[in-house]
Amino acid sequence: MSETSELLEIKHLTKSFGTTSVLEDINLTVRKGEAVVLVGPSGCGKSTLLRCIGALEDIQGGEIIIDGERIVKGGKNPKVGMVFQSYDLFPHLNVLDNITLAPRKVLKRDKAQVKEEARELLRRVGLADKEKSLPRELSGGQKQRVAIVRALIMQPEIMLFDEVTAALDPEMVREVLEVILDLAKQGRTMMIVTHEMQFARAVADRVIMIDGGRIIEENTPGRFFTEPQTERARQFLNTFTYESVKK
Repeated sequence: MSETSELLEIKHLTKSFGTTSVLEDINLTVRKGEAVVLVGPSGCGKSTLLRCIGALEDIQGGEIIIDGERIVKGGKNPKVGMVFQSYDLFPHLNVLDNITLAPRKVLKRDKAQVKEEARELLRRVGLADKEKSLPRELSGGQKQRVAIVRALIMQPEIMLFDEVTAALDPEMVREVLEVILDLAKQGRTMMIVTHEMQFARAVADRVIMIDGGRIIEENTPGRFFTEPQTERARQFLNTFTYESVKK
């Protein structure tokens, strides 16, 4: 990846729910075209960090800046696209209408142009034949790919993926992860929360481990997965490996 300018800056971010601290003094940057993967145990603050970047949560300290613009809770920021575990598709709308609604209503884009772009994106994710299907007629993997297209059509500068395969059957996981891998090949700027370690290693330019609301390690995937620098990271990675009990 070529050297590019910083798109996202997070400075001394703190976040709490009541008296419970969730994120403490988070500092990180993401460059344009970079894929950053967040790993760590459940409840460590990874998803909350994405929600803060997406302006879905308020923060108690620090600042989040995307392309020079400071993010505040509730602010409309088309520069950020988010995809969650839940697909959040409108059940009464077909696939094409689910995808084209926001760019037409929010961005006031031309209906015909948006439909053409939506169809091209559906083709890229292998769903060209599903544009008239209702969400209930789709598999979980298909719904998640539609959700990704719905975020992409808003033309965000950074995509946030929060455990997008957590609710899927194992056979459906790969079809969704391959879409994200393809986005990485295209040079999309992304932050990804995942427990899929093989996928993390394949897609990441940089891996950041969070534990207890703090960044405890940051490295290239090659170094992080083979030479973790902290004992906590070594313990975490060991939970994904097993020694054979068969001789």
